[in-house]
Amino acid sequence: MIDPRRLLILRALADHGTVRAAAEALYLTPSAVSQQLTALENEVGQPLLVRQGRRVRLTAAGELLVEHAKAVLAELERAEASLAACAAGTVGTVEVASFASAITQVVAPAIVSLRRRAPDVRVLVRDAEAHNSLMMLLAGEIDIAISMEYTSTLQADARRVTRFPLYAEPFDVVLPRDHALADAPEVALGELRDAEWIAPLPGNPCRAVAQVCCENAGFVPTITHTSDDFRAVEALVAAGTGVALVPRTAISGDLGAVSRPVAGKAPTRRVFAAVQCGRDEHPLVRVVLDALLEHPGPG
Repeated sequence: MIDPRRLLILRALADHGTVRAAAEALYLTPSAVSQQLTALENEVGQPLLVRQGRRVRLTAAGELLVEHAKAVLAELERAEASLAACAAGTVGTVEVASFASAITQVVAPAIVSLRRRAPDVRVLVRDAEAHNSLMMLLAGEIDIAISMEYTSTLQADARRVTRFPLYAEPFDVVLPRDHALADAPEVALGELRDAEWIAPLPGNPCRAVAQVCCENAGFVPTITHTSDDFRAVEALVAAGTGVALVPRTAISGDLGAVSRPVAGKAPTRRVFAAVQCGRDEHPLVRVVLDALLEHPGPG
């Protein structure tokens, strides 16, 4: 019989790539992780890992077992959720990670609603960029992630994450008030090929959106300033340091910059709530999910 706790360690290794990183995610020592993986190889009777310096690579058998591990662990989550549902408890804490504009648009209104109808349910909010919130969810650090997807970006593993759509919104061009295109009804990105750009840090999907859209318009943007805080991006645009592509609800409009729609088909981000597969049946998680879905943000 395969020990499911060892499957959890194998899945963490597949997620993080090194024994040390997997150990940190699981709050174990690297030696404990190595010992459990060795025991798992003994249980299945074949090698699961090939070591390459500090990193490890899964063998074909290891890849196969990881896929089974996802299904097994999701079923265990469902079992825990069913037991919790039997207790029918509506008292407890749910942790939600969300990026800033979705906290404003969705999470905060949901908390107000929960305070009226489920006052004993406490929601703890963690500000996290969308690309980090899903990893936090998969690592078990939070209960619900508010994240987003874009065209040309990697999608969450459908076997491990259940999504609940919230809203979709376009990206707008943000310009200094004295820019030549500031009064245009819409802006073609190709007209900004010679501009300096302000963008999120590497790894943030919003940066990838700006780069892909500019490349589709026939140029590579010159990124001179970086920030993951869209309010800071807007302030830098207002100061005349460049232009930016920003999700519409993240634009405050009170810092001196102007925003204009993108000409043609604008890039869009689709915002969703996500839980680990099976966790949506947990009564505490379900009540918070329902409140979030009642406040899905802008149409």
